Order: sequence, then C-alpha cells, then structure tokens
Amino acid sequence: MSQPDVFTLYAVCEATWPAKAVTEENGWSIRNGADGGQRVSAATAMKPGEVPEIAAAEAAMDALGQNPLFMIREEEEALNQALEARGYKIKDPVTIWLAEIDEIAPEDAPRMSAFTVWPPVGIMEELWAEGGIGPARLDVMHRGCDPKTSIFGRTNDKPAGVAYVSIHNDIAMLHALEITPSQRRNGSAGRILRKAATWAKHHGAKYFSVIVTQENQGANALYSSLNMRSVGQYHYRVKPVEA
Repeated sequence: MSQPDVFTLYAVCEATWPAKAVTEENGWSIRNGADGGQRVSAATAMKPGEVPEIAAAEAAMDALGQNPLFMIREEEEALNQALEARGYKIKDPVTIWLAEIDEIAPEDAPRMSAFTVWPPVGIMEELWAEGGIGPARLDVMHRGCDPKTSIFGRTNDKPAGVAYVSIHNDIAMLHALEITPSQRRNGSAGRILRKAATWAKHHGAKYFSVIVTQENQGANALYSSLNMRSVGQYHYRVKPVEA
C-alpha cells in the first residue's frame, strides 16, 4: 500500500476543515474563513510552484475584511521568497503526521474513557472554548465532509478532552484536540486518538493523520510515540499589522 503524499494530505485538510467559501481569482484560491482561523482564511496559489500576482490576492482578502495571509506549501519556495521580499513574516510552521489506521487503533480505547458524539454537546463546546476554540471553529467542524464525528474523553470519571475527526478519500484527519489542563500527561490524549482512529477504521479509513504546529513539542512527541510519520509541512506568511 503506497503512502499518501503531502499534496494528498493538503486536500484532506481542505475537505475535513473547510473554509466558508473559496473563490478562484487571478491564479489564487481565496478563502473566506468567517473568523474560523488561519487554515480556512489563507490564500494559496492554484498551481503549486507558480507565483501569481500577490497584489491581486491582497486586494481580494482586503475585500473580505481579512488581513492578507498566505499558506506556503512544499515546492513553493519561489512564492515564499516573493512574500518575504514584500515584508511578510513566517508564522506557525506545521508538521503533517500520518500512520496506517491499524497502527493507531490496534484496539479500541478502554471502555468509558472516550466516546463518539455528533453533534457535539454543551460540555464539549465548553472544553473547546477553554482552549480558545469558539463558535466560528465549531462552524468549521459542521461544514466538514462526512463521515465526521467528535470525541469526548473522560479520565477518572471527569471530562478530559475533546477532538474532531473527519474522513476524506479513506484518510481520517484529526483536528481541534484539546485536553483540559488538569488531565494532561495522564494518557488522555492517546485514548482520544485511539477512539478517533477506531471510529475512522469502522467507517472505512485506511490512514490516520493530524496537523500540529512545530512549536507544540508535547503533541509532536505524542504522535511520534504512536509511530506516526512526518510526511510534510506548510507554513504561513503574514504581513505585520501596522500600529
């Protein structure tokens, strides 16, 4: 079984964590993020490796009331350099992790430690809100492709954390993993991932993936410990807002 490449994973991210709307303008994909965060708001070149007119993308994002933000994927060094020359700074480099589904879910999470729930219930929304994931990002989850679900984790009979997972073309992608501070470093995240992967396996997924910022050392260590492999990266370029 050949492993999906990074460009396949970019498409999975797009489908499982979608913008409110995407338009094609002057060689750019312009995303209306509706305040749902960077991933759903960043402009990308329609053809990787090309450098369309940057001013056109800036104008389109300005028309949406969004500060110009670009996603730089692999094989886009020319675009990366062009944006740097215009004063854009690197922000939030991320790593894309991938594993075959059986590596993450050789068995289900322990009974009563994690549950699949869709749509999310109030306590789950509260846990996300504590981690800065508010209504606009919940709207992104509801827009995500089917099948999808959310995971509610419990440890020592207390709420432990939440996550969202969706499947596109046999690849599950986990988003918005949030562990409540009092339940960190006790295996809660691993149990939520195992429940998400078990659910995904039952819905036909062959692979399990996740995206995480490179500065999040704890999360990257977790995914590495689960034998997930780094298959690529991307980062953003943003122009500092003038005071």
